[in-house]
Order: sequence, then structure tokens, then C-alpha cells
Amino acid sequence: MSQVFKEGRVTILRFLGLGAVTAFGLAGAALAADSDGAFSSDFFHFGEKDGQAMYVHVCAGCHMPNAKGAVGAAAYPALAGNANLATAGYPVAMVLHGQKAMPAVGEMMTDQQVADVVNYVRTHFGNDYKDSVTAAEVKAAR
Repeated sequence: MSQVFKEGRVTILRFLGLGAVTAFGLAGAALAADSDGAFSSDFFHFGEKDGQAMYVHVCAGCHMPNAKGAVGAAAYPALAGNANLATAGYPVAMVLHGQKAMPAVGEMMTDQQVADVVNYVRTHFGNDYKDSVTAAEVKAAR
């Protein structure tokens, strides 16, 4: 199997999240490390080390690299300039619990990873919210 195919399959597994186990079987876990080592060897958890990497590898596929969202098979809201992000608990809840087409990707993240990606989105893409989310706050919201 070529590296390109492996990386493509990792992307598919990552996009599908926990449901990918049913679709691809546990054999997909053997492909769980991509070339930059971001996706951990544990199939059910992301290995990204900061909020930017988490956004690029996990969130941008739907919300787009510029965070302006997309409409197609579903509607993916813009995170850029999104007033809903003003209350830090809102994006934390979305990441942890999901809503509508948004899967509960927080199940595959540590408390720190959730805090990091929420803080990244709240301070980039035209957002300038100063209050940071902590891992302890994420843990309490789980």
C-alpha cells in the first residue's frame, strides 16, 4: 500500500471519527500515524500538539482553512468573525458534545487539546476574544 493511499485513508478515518471503526474495521488502526505524527497511534485520540495543528488537521475539513465555513452536502458555519464564540462555553460545548452535523470530536481529544483549539479559533480568523479556556474548564464541561 503506498504512503499516499495510507495518508488518504487516515484522512478518511479522521473525518469519520469513531464511526470509522464500523466502516473500515479495526485494521484501520494500523494506519493511524500520518507523516507528521499528528494522529496518534491510538486510533481513538488525536495527537495534535497545539490549537493550530488541531484546527488544520481536524476542523478545517468542514469549516475550511480560512474558517469561513461552507455549504454543500451540509452547512458548515463560519467560525471567522462568529459572535457565538464570544461566550467561551459555546465552542467548548460544540467540540465536546456536537450539534446537528457537528460530531462530538472532543471525545477524541484531551481536555488540553479542546482548550487549545477553542482558544486558537477564538483568537484567529477575525476573532479577538481575550478570555482563554483552560483544560480544567473543559474537564468540568465534559
